[in-house]
Amino acid sequence: MKRAQLVPKGYLSRMVQAANESWQRQDFERFFELMERACRLDPANHGLWLDLGTAHGMRYDYPAAERCFEKAIRVAPDRANALAMAGTQCRNFNRYELARSYFERAIVEKRAPADTFVKLAELYERFHFLEEAGKLVERALQMDGNCALALLARARLDRSAGRLEQAEGLIRSLLAKSSADTWSTRIRGWYELGAILDRQGRYDEAMAAWVEAKEMIRPNAGRFVAAQRFVHKRLKEAEADISQEILRRWFDSGPGLPKQRRLVLLCGHPRSGTTLLEQVLDSHPDIISAEETAIFFETYLYLKRDFPIDALLLTVLDGILPAALQRARENYFDCMDRFLGQPATDRLLIDKNPSLTSLVPGVVRVLPETKFLVALRDPRDVCLSCFMQPLPLNQVSAIFLTLEGAVDEYVSLMGLWRAMAPRLPNPYLEVRYEDLVEDLETVSRGVLDFLGVQWDERVLRFNEHARKKLVRSPTHQEVTKPVFKGAVGRWRNYQKYLEPSLEKLAPFARAFGYE
Repeated sequence: MKRAQLVPKGYLSRMVQAANESWQRQDFERFFELMERACRLDPANHGLWLDLGTAHGMRYDYPAAERCFEKAIRVAPDRANALAMAGTQCRNFNRYELARSYFERAIVEKRAPADTFVKLAELYERFHFLEEAGKLVERALQMDGNCALALLARARLDRSAGRLEQAEGLIRSLLAKSSADTWSTRIRGWYELGAILDRQGRYDEAMAAWVEAKEMIRPNAGRFVAAQRFVHKRLKEAEADISQEILRRWFDSGPGLPKQRRLVLLCGHPRSGTTLLEQVLDSHPDIISAEETAIFFETYLYLKRDFPIDALLLTVLDGILPAALQRARENYFDCMDRFLGQPATDRLLIDKNPSLTSLVPGVVRVLPETKFLVALRDPRDVCLSCFMQPLPLNQVSAIFLTLEGAVDEYVSLMGLWRAMAPRLPNPYLEVRYEDLVEDLETVSRGVLDFLGVQWDERVLRFNEHARKKLVRSPTHQEVTKPVFKGAVGRWRNYQKYLEPSLEKLAPFARAFGYE
């Protein structure tokens, strides 16, 4: 395909810039109109097709995303790279099945690099194909014995299999590298070393490894930390502003709203056991769950776009016009159905996302039919676990660069929940992780009764169900195993590091029964 020759210089770039500005305004119709026109003007530009496909994927139109990616692959000068890029973008918008197919096609291309084999291996890990993942990593190391990503993946597989000494040796060989192109992989390597050392009971060394990873990230984190501190301020304002009377008024408006669904928000704090509880419930044939989508966040941003950028949560939620509220609800459920690949109208829908705890008042306003399930776990274990996780740098993960920051995030998020819970007109149930792993059947029966769903013993075999489906959470390996109690009280191994922050957590430990 020949590139069009009649496009004036700069015209195409201005069109793409205008499209990106439309995206930022959430004017998605205008964005797609401009990008499709750009692709028609320059049909041999595989980068445009990749960008358009990515945007379709982020808007949950996966068939359209795939069509655009296929066009990009056809016209790309480097087919292996284009396939890998399509796979990467599918992975970024959580379509792991499609990502896997693109990486599987990429590795058969003659110029496929070792990293591509490893990226497919990482997907195979998520699909629980551990033997196949190991073979791909070995092939990558045969191609390039110094491939940093392959060394990391091999060590992680060894740790999962209990080969801790072997895993440690591989990671230390990775960490001995100093080239700029291994920087991000070495960060993950320090986290992995911490996990290996923790498994060996070498807790001080594990802490030192995690701190090393965070020191590498810190120079790039300042603006994210500042932004999240501002969020903490806004959550405190919401605690003060949003009263029981306001929540009741929003809740009472529910019967007149269209598209009523049986809906549950499963929230809490990250690392509080939301994934385990979700997998237990998703094993029930009358329940369907959506795991950590951004759909409601996007719904709120759509409503907020007509308000000043610094508008308070109460100002936005109380000022929503009826027509905008109706469009927001329709968009939420339409996106959710596309994400799930099926209408969820005949089953109870669980929207599982611990980060949505910050928008509980917004859920009452937009989706007042919602019941709330709140996962609780010992706050000290939660904060330690957040600190230990190798998360991509973003506004929330940046605050986890210190244990003190993790504690502040917990206090902010769960402080909002503690303020809202007694004011909520919506039914809610708090479920403690420790109770769930101690007595799965009793707790599951109580949760299903709260949800109005009949008992089904398949929930007790949730790990079998999890092995048959894709789990998007970082704990995707853990939930394929029977109930595991080893994470309970883990914070005591690191108590001296948490000591300066324990006073901040004490009110939550008391309130949630952890004293």
